[in-house]
Parts: sequence; structure tokens; C-alpha cells
Amino acid sequence: MNNISLKINNVEVTVEDGKTILDAAKKAGIKIPTLCHVESQIPKGACRVCMVEVEGARNLVAGCTTPATNGMVVKTNTKTVRDARKFVIELLISEHCGDCKTCERNNDCELQAIAREMGISQVSYEGESIISIIDDSTPALVRDSGKCIKCRRCVTVCNEIQGVGSLFPQGRGFESNVGPAFDQHLSEVACVQCGQCAAICPVGAIIEKSHIEGVWEALDNPLKHVVVQTAPAIRAALGECFDYEPGTLVTGKMVTALRQLGFDGVFDTNFTADLTIMEEGTELLVRLKKALVNKEQVALPQFTSCSPGWINYAEYFYPDILDHISSCKSPQQMFGTVAKTYYASKIGIKPEDIVVVSVMPCTAKKYEAQRPEMNDSGVADVDYVLTTRELGKMIKQAGIDFKSLPDGKMDSPMGSGSGAADIFANTGGVMEAAIRTAYEIVTGKELPLKGLHIEPVMGLNGIKKASLKIEGAKPEWSFLEGVELKVGVAHGLGNARKIIEMMLDGEEFHFIEVMTCPGGCIGGGGQPRFTTDEVRKKRIEAIYKEDEGKKLRKSHENPEITQIYQEFLKEPLSHLSHKLLHTKYASKN
Repeated sequence: MNNISLKINNVEVTVEDGKTILDAAKKAGIKIPTLCHVESQIPKGACRVCMVEVEGARNLVAGCTTPATNGMVVKTNTKTVRDARKFVIELLISEHCGDCKTCERNNDCELQAIAREMGISQVSYEGESIISIIDDSTPALVRDSGKCIKCRRCVTVCNEIQGVGSLFPQGRGFESNVGPAFDQHLSEVACVQCGQCAAICPVGAIIEKSHIEGVWEALDNPLKHVVVQTAPAIRAALGECFDYEPGTLVTGKMVTALRQLGFDGVFDTNFTADLTIMEEGTELLVRLKKALVNKEQVALPQFTSCSPGWINYAEYFYPDILDHISSCKSPQQMFGTVAKTYYASKIGIKPEDIVVVSVMPCTAKKYEAQRPEMNDSGVADVDYVLTTRELGKMIKQAGIDFKSLPDGKMDSPMGSGSGAADIFANTGGVMEAAIRTAYEIVTGKELPLKGLHIEPVMGLNGIKKASLKIEGAKPEWSFLEGVELKVGVAHGLGNARKIIEMMLDGEEFHFIEVMTCPGGCIGGGGQPRFTTDEVRKKRIEAIYKEDEGKKLRKSHENPEITQIYQEFLKEPLSHLSHKLLHTKYASKN
């Protein structure tokens, strides 16, 4: 590919042919503000904030849509450019409805930040504001049409990245709006609650439905025993709420902060991630035995079930493959049900007096927690779900100096997790964790790969494939001897559609992992903003570092997992395991 050389603010920069002025400016370390641009997607030029001056051009041009050309001379900070950007921002603010002082996004708002950078202290234009319509019809998300600046980022992520299509621009001129077709509520369309729209919205037009007040009420109630579980992705992202670099591991400080908030028990979703591997891995082996030995018609490949946005997607768009999805509940829901049965019996408290709070990187977990089938303990398995962002807010509300906290340790039981559980946070991690255990169960030997890593399923490629030949199978697993186990991984629901179509077209897989969000849980809709691929990579690296730093790196070796089977569940796929840890899903059509 040819290279292009141009000057931006008298700085020489060389980029590949096909790159835009915005790309070139980033490479040169020059900031051009934008409110509509989405990384790796076709630029829309909708906000017009990124306008720049190009020598020889009659008018200002949008930096995000204008290709860089050889010899181009660009100015990004002339008076003409500054005045034009200021004009655009003032117009956006004049239509923007709401009080910044009480907005959910105050001090975390890109429109507010750009206005501050441009020195806008008052708005010159007064006129009619957009009517604010609040849509809080779903368990996970809240939309405020009055705050929407029509940048269309949510449209891009919903349609082009996730392939869901719940949000569209509608109408023309001042009357235009962004939302579900025919002004429906999100609950009335095929919204999977993934929250990628809330993560990418530059203002407060789409946010997660807050559970903060409910959690405070539970913590203040002396009659309730309140426990918290934290997903593996939280420890590599929570620090960003306190100005740490992305990918900084803050596990110990997080535990101490949760204790200071008043939780009676601080546990790790890693425990039930390990439990998930035992149940899901055994389920896969049983399916393979039925297919290879009994010659039964079995729903293969088996898909993972730990990502609730993916489950919603399958229920809406591919109900015919629901039998292929593992019957395992997600680690969040497994934790809730064992907390209100196994743990409740250990501490002598009734299930209805235990409140389970989850800290998750995902808004779809809020939806999952209230699904009617998630109550096998006799009450709701999980009561409240906080995003990473919400936990950060609670810690600040409590006046806790996060950076000064000493490291704490999780409580026991249900506080121990393997390195395999940690990597649930990353795309490809569930697959790697499952194979670490399944291979060792079948052969009695450790997975013969460097660092226990299956490199083809690592990284940010949208679809990843790997195969592993089983050699030296134990007698009871002899039917797997010589079998080439073929696996696939997809992250982002647009890629989920692709891998499903590959399967339906006849490509052979035995096991497929799907994560709803780009990058996996580390890029979840409830993580600190703004999540780029650079940020995803840093969080992923941190999670692998956490895994590699542990002595215990395989789910089946977790002593607390051994304990719960010995004392309570008996064995994977037992009658009690099926009752508490497994579920069924149904078409939403």
C-alpha cells in the first residue's frame, strides 16, 4: 500500500493511502475533536466538530471523512476553524435539554469537555429545545431524547458492530431523532441490552439503569446480610474511575473498598466461573460421547452461555439454535443461587434475608438478573447489579480514598478463583479455560501448550478458530482418541452472526464461544469510558498477567470447587446441579 505525506500545523506526517485527516492528526499527536466518530467504522461526518482548513479548499472540511492526500497542507487551529467549531458546539448546547450539574454524565461528558476546551462560558443562541422523552422501559438502559445530540454513534455501534438494529435516525431537520423505529420503547424492539450504546454515547442520552440507591438501602438495612461478587473484568478496569492507567490491576484495593462500603461478604465471580467450566465442560464431553459413541443426534457445536446479551441475541434472531447453547447459567447467576442455598446453609441465614449484589462490566447482566427463570434458590438469585462505573461512583460517594487503600482478600468460601476464571474477562478466555480442564480430564495430562495459552483464540480478531488433537485419552474417554477438537470464538454480535452462518453453512465446530461485546467483558457496556482497541488491549494484557501470576490456573484444581461438590452438589451435572446451575431459553419471536 502506498504512503501519503502531508503537513498538519507544519508537522510532517506520513500515513497509509486511504487514511483520513483525522487518522493523520492522531498519528502526529494533534487532537482534532469529534463527537460522531467511531473507531474502525466508516466515518459519518455527522457532528461537524472535526472541521479543519485545507490549503486550496473553498470551505472547511470534516477531518473524519476527508482522505489525506499527498502534499496536503492542513490547519486545525486557525481562527476560522475555532470559530466554526465553537458555532457548532453552541448550537448543540442550545438544543441540548437538561441541567449539567445534576446530569449522570457531569464531568464525564464529551460535549461538556469540548465546550470547556473551546472556552465556551455562555451560549449565544437561544431557541426551542428538544422535547425530553424518557424511556426507562427496559431493566438495563434509560434513554433521554432531550439530551441526544444526534451524533449517531449509538446507531453505528448497534447496527454496524453489534448487528442488532434497535436504533435508527428518524425524521428530518429539528424534528429528527434517534431511537427505535416508530418511536417505540426499547422494550418493544429487539434490544439485547448490551449497553454498547450507553458506553459510546458522548452525552447522557443513553445510560445504564442505576441500582445504586437499592444497594445503599440494602447495606443500611440491619436485617439483611448483603454480599457482593465481582466479575473478573472489573479488576482491570475499576482503576480507570480513579485516574489509573487502563489495565492497572486493582483487585486488592477493590476488595478493601467493598468492605468499607459495608458488605457483609466480599466474594469473587471467579469462583463460579470455575464452577461454570466444570458444568459446561462436562456438558460438552457428554454431548460428544452421545454423538461419537451412541450415534445420537446431538446439538453440536455447543455454544457458551455466560454472556447474557448473546443469549438475548440468539433468542431474538436465531431461536433455532437454542438447543446448541449450553444449559449452564452464567457465572453471575450461578453465584446467586449457590449464595442463597449452599452459603446460606453454612451461615444459618434464610435465603430471603440474603441480598446478592453483582459488580459486572455489562448492562445486560441487569436484564439477566430479573429473568423469571433465575430463581432456583426459591427467591431471585441476584438482587442488584452494579456496573464498573456505578461501583466507582459508590466508592466516591462514600468518601473513600481509593488510591490509599491497602490490599484486601476475598472471603471464603466462594472467594477463590483460578487463573482460568480470570481470563473469562477476555474474548477467547472461556474457550481457553474450558480446554485447559477438558483436556486434562480426558488425558490426565496438562494441556501441552506454552503457558497453557491457546494463541489462535487470543487477541482482537473478530472471529478466531483453533483445533487441538486429543492424544493419550484415558480408557473411559477412548472414543475421543485422535479426535481433532475444533473450536471457534466470536466477540461482538456482528461476528456472532458470521460464525453462526459459518456453522449453518456446514463448517465443523465442536465448541463455540460468543461474547456480546467487542474484546469480551473487558469491553463491556458498563466499563469506564471511552473504550478503544488500545484500552481493550491494555485490559486484556492485565487479565492475562493476573492469570499467569497465579499458582492455580485450572478450574478443576480450585479447592473450593472440590469442596462445594463434596459437600453439596456431589458431581457436575448431578440432579442438584441441574436444578440450581442450569436453565433453558426460549424464542422471543
